[in-house]
Amino acid sequence: MTTRSDVIADAPKATDGSTPPSATLGGEQKRSLEQITLLLFITVPFLALLAAVPLAWGWGVSWLDLGLLVFFYYLGCHGITIGFHRYFTHASFEAHRPRRIAMAIMGSLAVEGPLVRWVADHRKHHKFSDAEGDPHSPWRFGETLPALMKGLWWAHIGWMFDEEQTPQDKYAPDLIKDPAIRSISRQFIYWTMLSLALPAVIGGLVTMSWWGAFTGFFWGSLVRVCLLHHVTWSINSICHAVGKRPFKSRDRSGNVWWLAVLSCGESWHNLHHADPTSARHGVMRGQVDSSARIIRWFEMLGWAYDVRWPSRSRIDSRRNTGGDGSRRKEETAEAA
Repeated sequence: MTTRSDVIADAPKATDGSTPPSATLGGEQKRSLEQITLLLFITVPFLALLAAVPLAWGWGVSWLDLGLLVFFYYLGCHGITIGFHRYFTHASFEAHRPRRIAMAIMGSLAVEGPLVRWVADHRKHHKFSDAEGDPHSPWRFGETLPALMKGLWWAHIGWMFDEEQTPQDKYAPDLIKDPAIRSISRQFIYWTMLSLALPAVIGGLVTMSWWGAFTGFFWGSLVRVCLLHHVTWSINSICHAVGKRPFKSRDRSGNVWWLAVLSCGESWHNLHHADPTSARHGVMRGQVDSSARIIRWFEMLGWAYDVRWPSRSRIDSRRNTGGDGSRRKEETAEAA
């Protein structure tokens, strides 16, 4: 079973007894204005996604627009998976300050909330995974089918409207005390504006037209944000409700293969909860994990060091002995 120390080491506390400064502009209670803003950020990109099919059917979609969508999607996705998740939340590797700041900015471009708030929520999730206290467990309301349907909605979107927010001074004091990281987190609205504006600016400049700017914004900003959000939220909902569980964990996290490419390897979620600090989530043969591959490239370039690659013995020690876990050892991918 996964122990407390496997999930995340206790974050260092402030030594002078002072109250650490906030790394977000809001307080620990989500105000009505914040909830309305959140609703807009969810519904507007979703409406754009619904409009994407008739728009593509009627006017088509250019290679430029598709390129903007794919580029900014995977830029933000890897910013979340490598930066926010594996580096800032779980310390799966170390990086020097310039790369640390770059990862904070890249993750912010995904428009998934301020860095410190994201990390605090996720650390709390691991502490109470699928138990009372988990911010977004799909099993929150019970195990009957109606309760699970309600829980999936909660884990996917509903939990973000909860007025109570995870205390960042408790779950992310190590990030709060870093002035640069705290500043990037507080400036989330500006990174959001930049993320939404860049595809429009590029589309307009390449085509030298307002129509190119509009389609660049539509596909590279709105549709891209909607797709990325729902893939990320699916890790919280779908990957805790279904999927194979070849590894021991104290929750219901599962591996969902069809989300692997879109989630940059995050959907190999069972291994992640069995070994949270591992830099690689897809450890079985054929399990695509682009985030781990990029971390490997970073290591080769000297941009990442002290990477926590899973050894074969560590992987085998976390296997279930029956059911989905009765896999042959040779199916394990080469460690790292």
